[in-house]
Amino acid sequence: MKIPYKLICCLTALALFSASCEKDVLNQTPVERIDITDIFNPKDREGNMIEEYVASIYAQLPRGFNRIEENYLDAGTDDALTAAINTAAVDKFKLGQWGPADLPENPWASNYAAIRRVNVLLTNIDNSGIPEIRKVQYKAQVRFLRAMFYFELVKRWGYVPLIGDKVFTINDDLQLKRNTNKECVDYILSECEAVKDLLPTTLADGEIGRACKGAVLALKARLLLYNASPLYNPSNDVTRWQAAAKAADDVMKLNLYGLEANFGTMFTTRKNKEFIFAYQQSDNSTVEKLNEPPGFQRAGQGITNPTQNLVDAFPMKNGKLINEVGSGYLPSDPYAGRDNRFALTIFYNGFSWVNVPLELFQGGKHNLKPGRASGTKTGYYLRKFMNTGGSSGDSYTNATHNFPIFRYAEILLNYAEAQNEALTVPDASVYSAINTLRTRAGITSTLTPGSLTREQMRELIRNERRVELAFEEHRFWDIRRWKIAKDVLNGQLKGMNIVNSGGILSYQIVPVQDVSFDGNRNWYPIPYVELNKNPNLGQNEGW
Repeated sequence: MKIPYKLICCLTALALFSASCEKDVLNQTPVERIDITDIFNPKDREGNMIEEYVASIYAQLPRGFNRIEENYLDAGTDDALTAAINTAAVDKFKLGQWGPADLPENPWASNYAAIRRVNVLLTNIDNSGIPEIRKVQYKAQVRFLRAMFYFELVKRWGYVPLIGDKVFTINDDLQLKRNTNKECVDYILSECEAVKDLLPTTLADGEIGRACKGAVLALKARLLLYNASPLYNPSNDVTRWQAAAKAADDVMKLNLYGLEANFGTMFTTRKNKEFIFAYQQSDNSTVEKLNEPPGFQRAGQGITNPTQNLVDAFPMKNGKLINEVGSGYLPSDPYAGRDNRFALTIFYNGFSWVNVPLELFQGGKHNLKPGRASGTKTGYYLRKFMNTGGSSGDSYTNATHNFPIFRYAEILLNYAEAQNEALTVPDASVYSAINTLRTRAGITSTLTPGSLTREQMRELIRNERRVELAFEEHRFWDIRRWKIAKDVLNGQLKGMNIVNSGGILSYQIVPVQDVSFDGNRNWYPIPYVELNKNPNLGQNEGW
């Protein structure tokens, strides 16, 4: 099953496909406009059309990069603003302007369309002429993908209809009720258990991007972490935290993954030891075109502006937060001495990019109109995921940009969080997981076991998740599952105003956006278009 760039090309070609919201997704015809009997043909021993069909299912995985009207989902949190002049769709998440008739992103239909494709394959693949071993592999892969699609639904809506292996027809009763959250979680877990030992532990170069055992265990670890969190676990059942810790530990004990030495370049390499599962696409320069600061000849758009709130979360190299005694932080030189992840995540004033120091002060040449806005709203641009190759700002070079769905750093953070909550006092394994990440980040001090309470460690872990996983679509869900969105998204988000007076820079933190979030609305509302088709779905609390 060696399909290197064929899979990538299929994914790229199909990436823009989404199911129509005007039809019931449970009885849609799959995207391939070829008869099912041709795809699953008993005379076809090669299975090329089956391979393309499977690739079309992979294409429905989360793509991450600038996917909501060319904005990151993180621009819907306290970590970033979009540079757009007018209110962007993603802004509505933190302005209180979203609801059942206006969801800034709505993958309900597309996820159910992907689930249908999986079920079509499971129903028909035994009729094909491919070898039995390939049938087993394809079945295991798509069942894992189906579990992923259900997880994407559950983390947004809490509980959804489970349809098993059924392929609905127009004559079926489609007025389905939603299963409970527990039933949904148990189903996803059961699918993970069913396929984890059917998938390979390692992948050949030609199979990069395929499901493997590590990806299955990583999904299980994330699901159980969410399931133990306050939004899902209001009674704080400690056994859920224990299960989440064990699931993350199971990934660690595979001894297949580790942290890359270079935090920056791993995002532009197709294969590395830290990525467990990533969305594969052909080489491109879209990330640079959309996010690079304006002011260069190649005309980056600077669409993503990190907030001062996020900037302040990055610790100093000595491990202390900027407001801690002894941190060494200087308001007059605010970017000196920060941990290595800072300069690999955020463009700041004075940062050298393609051998040019960035001018992000008022009137600076990299703080001017990029074509869709008026420069940076916050004093910063997004640096993460950028190709560092080349030495000129004249043109873009296509590079690998594969969005990490699961990477090993998250597993360490998942383990640390769950193990900390499962215990009265954090044990040495919690400190070890966090110290491993901080050492890679260039932090010179290590945390000593016994030096923090569970509450102090909780806050430290949450901050580590924020800076380590920034712009990887974690903050959006973390603040909901922790039930702190009501705290961090009510009030004002901050930016940095920099004034250059005769070569002397002054820095002033300023408000840049008023935000509002209803703490009773951590789940998405069921879209009106779905309720109109199926009133049995009911609406989520708070909507």
